[in-house]
Amino acid sequence: MRLRGCGPRAAPASSAGASDARLLAPPGRNPFVHELRLSALQKAQVALMTLTLFPVRLLVAAAMMLLAWPLALVASLGSAEKEPEQPLALWRKVVDFLLKAIMRTMWFAGGFHRVAVKGRQALPTEAAILTLAPHSSYFDAIPVTMTMSSIVMKAESRDIPIWGTLIRYIRPVFVSRSDQDSRRKTVEEIKRRAQSNGKWPQIMIFPEGTCTNRTCLITFKPGAFIPGAPVQPVVLRYPNKLVSCVFLGLEILWLTLCQFHNHVEIEFLPVYSPSEEEKRNPALYASNVRRVMAEALGVSVTDYTFEDCQLALAEGQLRLPADTCLLEFARLVRGLGLKPEKLEKDLDRYSERARMKGGEKISIAEFAASLEVPVSDLLEDMFSLFDESGSGEVDLRECVVALSVVCRPARTLDTIQLAFKMYGAQEDGSVGEGDLSCILKTALGVAELTVTDLFRAIDQEEKGKITFADFHRFAEMYPDFAEEYLYPDQTHFESCAETPPAPIPNGFCADFSPENSDAGRKPVRKKLD
Repeated sequence: MRLRGCGPRAAPASSAGASDARLLAPPGRNPFVHELRLSALQKAQVALMTLTLFPVRLLVAAAMMLLAWPLALVASLGSAEKEPEQPLALWRKVVDFLLKAIMRTMWFAGGFHRVAVKGRQALPTEAAILTLAPHSSYFDAIPVTMTMSSIVMKAESRDIPIWGTLIRYIRPVFVSRSDQDSRRKTVEEIKRRAQSNGKWPQIMIFPEGTCTNRTCLITFKPGAFIPGAPVQPVVLRYPNKLVSCVFLGLEILWLTLCQFHNHVEIEFLPVYSPSEEEKRNPALYASNVRRVMAEALGVSVTDYTFEDCQLALAEGQLRLPADTCLLEFARLVRGLGLKPEKLEKDLDRYSERARMKGGEKISIAEFAASLEVPVSDLLEDMFSLFDESGSGEVDLRECVVALSVVCRPARTLDTIQLAFKMYGAQEDGSVGEGDLSCILKTALGVAELTVTDLFRAIDQEEKGKITFADFHRFAEMYPDFAEEYLYPDQTHFESCAETPPAPIPNGFCADFSPENSDAGRKPVRKKLD
């Protein structure tokens, strides 16, 4: 698959209009990977801070949590469904002030000595919903604790010792995974609060639905925009020399706390009031708000989604590299209306059709017929991913391999077995080094890949060909074969793309979009640096 010039046009903009087209991130860009390499001096600094300041900061943070717990416990007693009294009682105002002060002390102890705030936070009567982006780490909780705004959380969070009590204090909207109707109820609850004329606390929502590396804004989930109420966009910046406040994971938490100073900027943008058209179309509303926030951040937008994050971080013998074209391919598959669950059922039919073609190239008309979709701009963009020579013809087998990866990203061996059926010789199903290179390049979505060492390691009898059984045996004996044979120059790993294997894709704000009830159920993993 071709990495550069993936199509004659820029990726099509979302329904926000032509203005998004100028901002779209280039094809092949992976917003779900963050490369963090420390210099020798930085490593020495981290080692020194680990032995000195780091344990002190952890103790202070724990002490602040324990100090806040009894206050939050007393203030959260009673029914969470009951509408807050207006105006707030004096004792509640005092508790609110003390909790904000305690949480600010905790962040100060963690190295966030100054939190720069730009703009003015709207009143609850002006905007009941605050949309925050980009979402990149644990530290995005700073604006939540500074404002004590409500958030959308998975219901299981309320049972976490100490933390659950603090969560209940800010009167969150809980989403239950076990309740099939929970997402609809969540939207209704947000609507009710948004229409309460400021009686409920504002709700902070991270509409991206997952963590990114802050290089662009991915597709916003429509959940926050379904109520059709005005929202206030809030953008977050971390202008630090060492960009460690990216992604979740204990190592990132450790590295950040080992920096003497950490900076964060919170900018409240003007309230965005939706038009009648946006009220009727939450996806349009979400896209337009995303465009405003991207312009404020000075970054591009991309049509990648949380589902693409699942693809990029799926478990399997082969890791997708940072510059894979498969994310762009998956976006185009979605744009064509091809559902992964249906495609997976049809994979055998597609592969048989491709096997019959052999190495014979097909035109875009035949390509469209094979996928049973009409010729369109999106299809031409997809076609160009495989048309590396620009001849106007592609090998259907490559497309089927890519579809298999998108449909079942964690099942590497299933994809390889399917590829061997298409590329293998009729007599024994074996492939040569060239075919293996083509299979693995397509499975990883890269333009160049050296497989000579891998092929020789599998072909110990030096027959010049291998079968899937040979490949399978080798993969079982050496499950990490990709690191040694395909990425020989990239043996250092950082957990910079690790997100928690939770049923909800967002640590602070759940993706409660009604049409995506199954999002976040696949495990994620560490990514190759």
